[in-house]
Amino acid sequence: MTGFRLRNLRSASAWRICSKSHSFKDEVIRKRLLIDGDGAGDDRKINLMVKSFIKWCNSGSQEDGYSQYQRMLSSLSQCSFSMGKTLLVHDMNLREMENYEKIYSDIESSITAAHEKISECKKQILQAKRIRKNRQEYDALAKVIQHHPDRHETLKQLEALDKELKQLSRTKENVEDKLELRRKQFHVLLSTIHELQQTLENDEKLAEESQDSQMETQ
Repeated sequence: MTGFRLRNLRSASAWRICSKSHSFKDEVIRKRLLIDGDGAGDDRKINLMVKSFIKWCNSGSQEDGYSQYQRMLSSLSQCSFSMGKTLLVHDMNLREMENYEKIYSDIESSITAAHEKISECKKQILQAKRIRKNRQEYDALAKVIQHHPDRHETLKQLEALDKELKQLSRTKENVEDKLELRRKQFHVLLSTIHELQQTLENDEKLAEESQDSQMETQ
């Protein structure tokens, strides 16, 4: 179908070029045909008919006049037939011209429609490429998302971590309280030991003094 359209396009283009380049020749030929009929010497026949008419007017006898009259009728009939034939050919050429113009118009319309269809196809191709690119990006993003937990699961993990952090904070506070208590107890213990040590030292001094005084008494 495309090859047929291309052939028609080339034929129509060649016809338009030829019709433009030979328009003057066509006009000359058309005028020649109108004068000369189908090119068989109708202008000569007309000249002969004029001469026959002159002879008929100048004929001396009735027989010669009748003979010239019949020749004029025959020439008129031939000229009339040739003119009718020429007009038919001319009308046929006009119809052919109209037909060629219609064919050329149809071809131009087909070419315009083909260009529009090609443009639409290009737009569809670009749109298909964009859709394909978006789909590829979506698939890549979906694969990345699949490697991460969903939002609900993440919230549950965060809640669990928050509870664990609070529990650790309470445990830390308890440990710090116990350490403070043990620090105070250790301080009290050290103070008690120090007091006990002082008491023992004092008792030893008193015991020594008591022994010394007894020895002096004896």
